[in-house]
Amino acid sequence: MKGKSMYIFPVVVFVIFSVTWLYIQQFDIEASRDLRQLWGHFYWILPVFGGIAGLFTSKKWGGYKSLLGKTILVLSMGLLLQSFGQIYSSYYVFFNDVESPPYPAIGDIGFFGSVLVYIYGVMLLSKLSGFHFSIKKIHNKIWAFLIPAFMLLLSYFMFLKGYEFDWSGWTSSITILLDFGYPLGQAFYVSIAILSLLVSRNLLGGILKRPIWYLIFALIVQSLSDFVFIYQATRGTWYVGGFNDYMYLTSYFLMTLALIHMSSVFKKIKES
Repeated sequence: MKGKSMYIFPVVVFVIFSVTWLYIQQFDIEASRDLRQLWGHFYWILPVFGGIAGLFTSKKWGGYKSLLGKTILVLSMGLLLQSFGQIYSSYYVFFNDVESPPYPAIGDIGFFGSVLVYIYGVMLLSKLSGFHFSIKKIHNKIWAFLIPAFMLLLSYFMFLKGYEFDWSGWTSSITILLDFGYPLGQAFYVSIAILSLLVSRNLLGGILKRPIWYLIFALIVQSLSDFVFIYQATRGTWYVGGFNDYMYLTSYFLMTLALIHMSSVFKKIKES
């Protein structure tokens, strides 16, 4: 697929899943269980497509040999890791006839792995946006302190306040590491993403400004999806095909479009 045709598949998939999700919402949770699980079992095709498209886009920009190519490669790997977690979770829920997979589980290799990869990816994005240079300015030092501090405090009071530690076994230990790793890791990368977005509005210029904004915004929406998932999961209110699943669908759609847009930008530069 070339040019605008690359956008057709993700847009069609997103529209189909959006319409069917709205249709499912007219039924109550119990009555719509089979439809919800069927819906939740297949929307991972969007991040798989986006991740693969991103790998090809990265190659166009020089792959690991260039900063932009490396950034796109890392973000694509994060999207594919999310896909792995989604596929495993769907497989487990379907064959065990339950509402949600166990925690921790094999799927967390993908989900938590994507958090680590996105941290690296957003640090690369911050270099592209010019954040590492402008942070020397006083007003950006204030933002650089306030935003991460706010995110960390929010994560603490929402998920970790009054936390009871249990190191009695491997499963309990892994659970503790993930319970802290998910919110703190996401708080870190969304903080850097927001800071990069605030700083880059005055620094970036030319044809790369908009696609880098798209990538940063897609990362922020991804982190919001993870935040809502942790909030609902810790309170036992998460279920397949709910609003949080639709948030994930939207975040994968935005990241896919952002990665494809980088390919379109490369084509424009080459043609000019």
